[in-house]
Amino acid sequence: MNGRDAVAEVTNELMFELLKLIQQDLGAVKQDVREVKSELQAIRGHMLATQQDIANIYTTLDRHDRRLDRIEKRLELSDTPH
Repeated sequence: MNGRDAVAEVTNELMFELLKLIQQDLGAVKQDVREVKSELQAIRGHMLATQQDIANIYTTLDRHDRRLDRIEKRLELSDTPH
């Protein structure tokens, strides 16, 4: 079989079948990408919530730290010498 015979065996039907398979594969890839995007959006939402929780914790800790400083000053429990 020479090079011309191999080309002659490629028919429109074969090309059409290959294109259909490629189209199916592409559809599956698109679906996978949509799922990955959805999962990334969920992860992003969880990260934002976690960042907000951490910011709230820092705010509370700062408030408690200032309150503790005021209490120590009132009770004269300061570590610094007078």
